[in-house]
Amino acid sequence: MTNKLKIPETLSCPLPIMDHDSIQLAHGAGGKLSAQLIEKLFLPRFGNQTLDKLEDQAILNLPPGKLAFTTDSFVVDPIFFPGGDIGDLAVNGTVNDVCMSGAPPLYISVAFILEEGLPLETLHRVLLSMEKSARAAGVIIVTGDTKVVNRGKCDQIFINTSGLGVVPEGVNISAANLQTGDKIIISGTVADHGMAVMTTREGLSFETRVKSDTAALNDIVYSMLKVSKNVHAMRDPTRGGLATSLNEFARASKVGIVLQENAVPVKPEVAGACEILGIDPLYVANEGKLVVVVPDNIADDVLAAMRQHPLGKESAIIGEVVDENPGLVTMRTGLGAQRIVDMPVGDLLPRIC
Repeated sequence: MTNKLKIPETLSCPLPIMDHDSIQLAHGAGGKLSAQLIEKLFLPRFGNQTLDKLEDQAILNLPPGKLAFTTDSFVVDPIFFPGGDIGDLAVNGTVNDVCMSGAPPLYISVAFILEEGLPLETLHRVLLSMEKSARAAGVIIVTGDTKVVNRGKCDQIFINTSGLGVVPEGVNISAANLQTGDKIIISGTVADHGMAVMTTREGLSFETRVKSDTAALNDIVYSMLKVSKNVHAMRDPTRGGLATSLNEFARASKVGIVLQENAVPVKPEVAGACEILGIDPLYVANEGKLVVVVPDNIADDVLAAMRQHPLGKESAIIGEVVDENPGLVTMRTGLGAQRIVDMPVGDLLPRIC
């Protein structure tokens, strides 16, 4: 019998031996230290035929069709939080913004703003997370940039991304497409990510740890579009939460939306954290959930497909589109009352993504 070596799942690539153990201003100067940073940290994590050429641009082969293009920046504080970190958040967030159009994400660009003194071990950990997330989502990082700023001029690490995909033929997803009678479906519990970051930042603890839901949603979107391409609108409700996304839908389509309070899924520990901080879960950021609006006649089939996917087991129909109160989102409470769910005036949760 041959004994096989069991490799722990948590094993990660060791930090390469480099001339320094933290980021220096010279790492952003374009000289030898810049080259060393790229060669020893970035290329081993993201290397592919396009990126390895180290050109100032990426030359890409794209299938025919309409392009979906997005850009985003990530400044989350803290950069490591329960369930994720700024690295997988950047990849997943970009993938999700592209696939909310129905387009499979193909390529990503990544630019880093690094603070002088950032430990290379910290940067390496972020890059490992980004590598893992990109592979899981099936997206390729094809170009990027690195800049270094003086100590105190940036909070450790900021990441800017862009994403590119191609919209399938016959798919037309827009916030302006809602029609009376449409059903509103959420893919799972709300407010997980925002509360994971906030409870970590505030040092709050609960019997059950609040964890971020950060995840790439392109595969569950693919499952939904296999049921029907007649998806009217879709959004990943990040900053401003579910309430903001639904208000954007209502205003763009000039319709009313009515939610059922008891139908919106919220984890008990998340609800508890929201209560302590005095924040409505509807306004808290999500990073691994989507809200989709579909015609009533396909809603049950789309919901069934979502619940069969690992990221959609807790999917639920939470409301419908109505003629009344165009441009407004309202909620029927458990007591039978009705209240307006407006957009927030300002940023309730700063630096949440």
